[in-house]
Amino acid sequence: MIQLPQFMKFRRNSSKKDYVLVNKPTHSQLRNIPKVTVITPVFNAAKYLHKTIDSVQNQTIGIDNIEYILIDDGSKDDSRDILLEYSSKYENITVVFLRSNTGTPGYPRNIGLQLSTAKYIIFLDADDWLEPAGLQVLYNILEETGDDYAVGKTIQVQAKGTKIVGEHESCSERRSVSPFSIPQIFQHLGPRARMIRADVIKKNHIVFPEMKFAEDKQFFIDVLLQCRTISTTSAPIYYLNRVENSDRLTNQTNIMQKANYNLKVIRYIIHKNLEIEKEKMILNRLYEFDCITRFFTTPHFQRTRLKRLYYFKLKQILKTTKSLQYDFSDNFFEPFNKTVYRLFCQKQYKELVKLYEWQKNEKIKEIMIKDNLPYWIVPFLEESSKYIRASLYAVYKQEFIENNMYYLVFNLFGESSHTIRDVIIRDVNDARVERILEVKMGNEGNGKLEIPLQLLQDLPNSNYSIFLRYNDYLKVNIRRNDQRQLKHRFQEREFVFYPTVYSNVGLKIRKIVS
Repeated sequence: MIQLPQFMKFRRNSSKKDYVLVNKPTHSQLRNIPKVTVITPVFNAAKYLHKTIDSVQNQTIGIDNIEYILIDDGSKDDSRDILLEYSSKYENITVVFLRSNTGTPGYPRNIGLQLSTAKYIIFLDADDWLEPAGLQVLYNILEETGDDYAVGKTIQVQAKGTKIVGEHESCSERRSVSPFSIPQIFQHLGPRARMIRADVIKKNHIVFPEMKFAEDKQFFIDVLLQCRTISTTSAPIYYLNRVENSDRLTNQTNIMQKANYNLKVIRYIIHKNLEIEKEKMILNRLYEFDCITRFFTTPHFQRTRLKRLYYFKLKQILKTTKSLQYDFSDNFFEPFNKTVYRLFCQKQYKELVKLYEWQKNEKIKEIMIKDNLPYWIVPFLEESSKYIRASLYAVYKQEFIENNMYYLVFNLFGESSHTIRDVIIRDVNDARVERILEVKMGNEGNGKLEIPLQLLQDLPNSNYSIFLRYNDYLKVNIRRNDQRQLKHRFQEREFVFYPTVYSNVGLKIRKIVS
């Protein structure tokens, strides 16, 4: 049983729930007025808590410029001992102990907001960690621009490698833009990699709702609605730990409970009576992203014999659309989701289930080109539904290497072909390792990559995916249907351009073994 020191003081907040406050220094006791407040809710996080706290204390912005508030929500492991250990060592760390678990990360985060005193606020979960320069990068951007909000790159760490989360937030260096100029800005609204001007939160009385799920979604929607301008950066800021995540609260919430929380957020947004275009953007995330894309792709839906419970819940959610002044499905980003919605409305449930099985299992889908637009062919659907628009389709035409330069010619189909930005060569196991190069586009859907192997020379030996990037952050592979490989030796290594198992152009770099 942890022994609480005598200097801890009992406090009550507006909800009359007791908490104990440790080591809350006044500004006069600190060497500097902090520039940034970091807020971390803690619950049974002992395994990663040292790494999380150290990632804050070792920030390049300097420990004297950080106010770090950690709120323990009734942990039963060693988290409280670890927090006491750090608070006794560092004057910039404030620890809050709640008397009992609240069951929501929103409640401890709100306490952190009440106690915060810095100009800017950032959130960090207790099993995640920050890039060493993360706070400095976001702070500098906000100071230079005067913006209300800045967000950078989140790298999700898994047992088998890493990937980038929410690439629309970090695909480019944007400065002082409207949040609504980024179509996908309301997707991926977790409390990560984003720094906010404290006044935006406090003057508008924005708080986290006390829910087990979707509390961060509602909070950051409210924040973005109050932001005049925001910035984004491609710099890495945040590492999202998914190596072991069975203890996360969201994983203790079943899909039906999550749907109920999403329904609360939908009703909350509708009752705000926002401008139509703003409402469309926000609700599209909630309807398409949460209630279709995520709802039917859960492993439980694929397994359960009680699929009618899913259909009942979705019908309940869709009742909220009847008060809207527009057809909400017109705003869907993905044509696939429009087909799902149409099948659902027509009660073609067997076809809906089969469509998701096909989407998951048919890795190399048959494509039809009509009027220069690509369509997936779904063989088991009736004629009116069997052709589903693909956003973009790129197909290999020819390749060769000359003077240590790799050339790839391809054809491109789709309305978004004019938005092609560049080509990304990214390590399949480590999303932090990549090269971004120019791509040349012709007037009639022809494209050409010219890749000097010298520019790839410092990449580690590994396998690499090759993507074309379009519409700011979306990616498409280049399809090739043959099995030929193109090999070339350059500076004691071999570069192999080959078709992947999913018939896409890939690259393998390996050391030459004599």
